[in-house]
Amino acid sequence: MSFAGFLDNSSGGGRIVAENNLGYSSNMPSGAISQPRLVTQSFAKSMINSPGLSLALQTSMEGQGDVARMGENNYENTNVGGRRSRDEEHESRSGSDNMDGASDDQDADDMKPPRKKRYHRHTPQQIQELESLFKECPHPDEKQRLELSRRLSLETRQVKFWFQNRRTQMKTQLERHENSLLRQENDKLRAENMSIREAMRNPICTNCGGPAMIGDVSLEEQHLRMENARLKDELDKVCALTGKFLGRPMSSLASPTSLELGVGGNGFAGLNSVSTALPLGPPDYGNGISSSLSVIPQTRSNSGPTGIERSMYLELALASMDELVKMAQTDEPLWIRNWEGGREMLNYDEYLRIFSNPCNGPRPNGFVTEASRETGMVIINSLALVETLMDSNKWAEMFPCMIARTSTTDVISNGMGGTRNGALQLMHTELQVLSPLVPVREVHFLRFCKQLAEGVWAVADVSIDSIRETAGAPPFFSCRRQPSGCVVQDMPNGYSKVTWVEHAEYEENTVHHLYRPLIGAGLGFGAQRWVATLQRQCECLAILMSSAVPSRDHTAITASGRRSMLKLAQRMTDNFCAGVCASTVHKWNKLSAGNVDEDVRVMTRKSVDDPGEPPGIVLSAATSVWLPISPQRLFDFLRDERLRSEWDILSNGGPMQEMAHIAKGQDHGNCVSLLRASAMNPNQSSMLILQETCIDAAGSLVVYAPVDIPAMHVVMNGGDSAYVALLPSGFAIVPDGQGSRGPSGNGTVSNGGSGHRTGGSLLTVAFQILVNSLPTAKLTVESVETVNNLISCTVQKIKAAIQSESSL
Repeated sequence: MSFAGFLDNSSGGGRIVAENNLGYSSNMPSGAISQPRLVTQSFAKSMINSPGLSLALQTSMEGQGDVARMGENNYENTNVGGRRSRDEEHESRSGSDNMDGASDDQDADDMKPPRKKRYHRHTPQQIQELESLFKECPHPDEKQRLELSRRLSLETRQVKFWFQNRRTQMKTQLERHENSLLRQENDKLRAENMSIREAMRNPICTNCGGPAMIGDVSLEEQHLRMENARLKDELDKVCALTGKFLGRPMSSLASPTSLELGVGGNGFAGLNSVSTALPLGPPDYGNGISSSLSVIPQTRSNSGPTGIERSMYLELALASMDELVKMAQTDEPLWIRNWEGGREMLNYDEYLRIFSNPCNGPRPNGFVTEASRETGMVIINSLALVETLMDSNKWAEMFPCMIARTSTTDVISNGMGGTRNGALQLMHTELQVLSPLVPVREVHFLRFCKQLAEGVWAVADVSIDSIRETAGAPPFFSCRRQPSGCVVQDMPNGYSKVTWVEHAEYEENTVHHLYRPLIGAGLGFGAQRWVATLQRQCECLAILMSSAVPSRDHTAITASGRRSMLKLAQRMTDNFCAGVCASTVHKWNKLSAGNVDEDVRVMTRKSVDDPGEPPGIVLSAATSVWLPISPQRLFDFLRDERLRSEWDILSNGGPMQEMAHIAKGQDHGNCVSLLRASAMNPNQSSMLILQETCIDAAGSLVVYAPVDIPAMHVVMNGGDSAYVALLPSGFAIVPDGQGSRGPSGNGTVSNGGSGHRTGGSLLTVAFQILVNSLPTAKLTVESVETVNNLISCTVQKIKAAIQSESSL
């Protein structure tokens, strides 16, 4: 199709328009131009090259008949992203119509009118194919366009124009949505300002309700001035929040300009339902918003999320909060209770019926769903728990064995009125199960906090991977969180009722077969583990804050000494978890040695200038095995200092003695102990071992490390524990998952067959040892073999002890 008549140096553009008027003069309305007019070349070019000017001309030339309409048709052919004069026509086509029939023979007889342009509507099948590819790739390359045009029997040009129109529509609709939010807030502030002015002009007596006298206005005027100052501060906050969402500063004096553009409807129908309930800051996040998120291709700025991305984040947060509250409050048939373990399982078919448009779109191919819900009473009030969840450092301290690393990457809103109501922030977290056979889950997500009622709060998380993909971030992820989080309700006895929902989708083939039943049942990353850990940690905090000392504790330790020992034990446990899962907290280098077992992970790192660790080369080895014993019995065996000689080489072949004990919960298994090993000969000094044990409904932990005797004397007297050097070792115990059976001949877990079900445990064994005190030294093969032999020998001793105990 040629547009030489508009673009060459001749007056062809004007000639074509004039001929068009002659050809269609019979159709012109009364009062239209009676004589043919020429449109100059400069006017035609301005229509083509300036979309904004073209939009204005369309409005001003409403009554100029076919001259304007002919210019519109030619402009639409040359610039597919241009605006048309009628929104209804554009919305009905939605980028799916094509024009044809324009003549490109400029030497034809001037007296013949050009053929009337024909519009071809795409078939529903073609539109469905185009929409499907657009969701996956808004910017298809030439190869994809050729393949699509061949498959749909369309021209390549038609496919290209369709995608250009679709992108333009989506961008314009979002701009319209942002403009609507700003107009609403502006109207609200103007109404408040008018009411304040009216109150100042007509003061009313607060006692009798009648008009106030001149002499009685002073106090009222003072109150109004204070209210005016408060409203001005609120306005400044609104402008600051608006600037955050739009990515540019907003003035509190100037009203926002209109961004309304003449582009029709598209896939942003969900935004229209949100706009009436979403004033932009201080945000009033209303109930009942469940619109799905539409994804827009946008380039991520190096300085943080753009204004469009922030608006998308806000809509995603609202939708995830709505879904979380519904999942927390709805029982059967959405949640079905498992009669074996008593846990609640998600009815996925019912979930898809209720939430037909999931927040993050359909489940990716190769992914499986993991969903769980748990309710429990926790000794903490709702405000304290909400503050803990919204602070990344406090959150990591509350769940140290589950969170390998976390950070808040961007704060979109801090909340309203000095509270966390309406707080919205971007976070990055590494979640872990203490086993080298389960990869760390790296998640980028939004965390949104909302007060549902007096004393009732909700905190919702949802992955932003779909938005990050369109913003230019790497699209590869092995796990994503669908709306998850908790609903917290204050109870009159100082407790809170916590309903926790975990809903994730992950690649199952990344998890070792030993742990697939555990992860699939929601026992690894599920709601039961979050609630159990929260209950145990809050119980520990309540005991430490009380003045009473538990009966088993040794009164020789002062209050400051208890705090120092607990701080040292916490650092020991954190380092143990970091060595098991190879998180980015420490820079571990994985080793591949031919003489190391396949399921044993061996890593190394250099310790330099860290007063809490001995300097040199640190070697870590970890493995996980299945044992035919219940988790409770295995935990009791490993934490008993009297039985330690059956597996620990540090015991010197004899029982150990408990020198100090600090309780951390009602269960005797939650404590910090200081153990002393017997000396092998009179000339050898005894060794002290610091040990922390934890147990809850989701699993248990035994972590220990040899410590220096003089250093521990300082700690027990309240000294700084940061300078006590230690390298931790220990065990992590979890149940093998509901429905699993004993190991088959090759050691794997079998879920089939008719054999008798065995309730077993999954035991993770991990050691960290110093192989050389020089950080610059080379790692030797002998050191790797020593660690591998140590871990293998320990596992064999534990198996032998369990077998001998079972035979009794």
